[in-house]
Amino acid sequence: MTDRWLFKSETYDNCNCQINCGCQFNLPSTNGYCQSAYIGHIVEGHFNDTPLVGLNWAVLYKWPGEIKDRNGKRQIVIEERADEAQRIALETIVSGEACKPLSNFFSVFASTCSEFRETLFLPIDIEADLEGRTARVEIPGILKSKAGPKINEFTGEPFHIALARPSGSFEFTYAELGLGTTSVTGDMEMAFEDTWALFCIHHCNQDGLIRERSRLTAWLGGMSPRSR
Repeated sequence: MTDRWLFKSETYDNCNCQINCGCQFNLPSTNGYCQSAYIGHIVEGHFNDTPLVGLNWAVLYKWPGEIKDRNGKRQIVIEERADEAQRIALETIVSGEACKPLSNFFSVFASTCSEFRETLFLPIDIEADLEGRTARVEIPGILKSKAGPKINEFTGEPFHIALARPSGSFEFTYAELGLGTTSVTGDMEMAFEDTWALFCIHHCNQDGLIRERSRLTAWLGGMSPRSR
């Protein structure tokens, strides 16, 4: 493997599971089949000498059953303002072709797909507050999505749920959770409402997931020893 690259993305994911998505708890999916939309903004990144900082990306997945049973369908979307070299670089990373096999979630999910739709180059408008667990996304003619924190039905206040994966994950080390609503048209048509929404920092390179403490854990520093 001669390519050297870095991919650090602030990412929002909405899938059709309830808030206890089976992927993160080694459980079956909520509905017996899986659909998911990932959208991200690259905050650090390059592919060899090609810079990737500031670009947006998305990848859509559909599986007719559980992910482990394969036969999935995938479509990549790359922000249209990327130049030719950036398009090739980002597509190579997101397709899972530029890393050690099964060393990040792009590669793992690609291994479970049998149908790969044509990559699209379109505007991707994303506003995401990872700490606040909110997002708004639009890819014209393809996708609309929004997300927010789960609301405590007793107090009416946001209910803070987070997930730490210091080991065993090929996707992230820490994520904030909320609820999202997504509609997709075209080849990857799907729709779900008030379902699992994940906000994380995807950080990986050609060797796999980079396991370092996420900045999203900064709030833990404000806790007193007694409350930890």
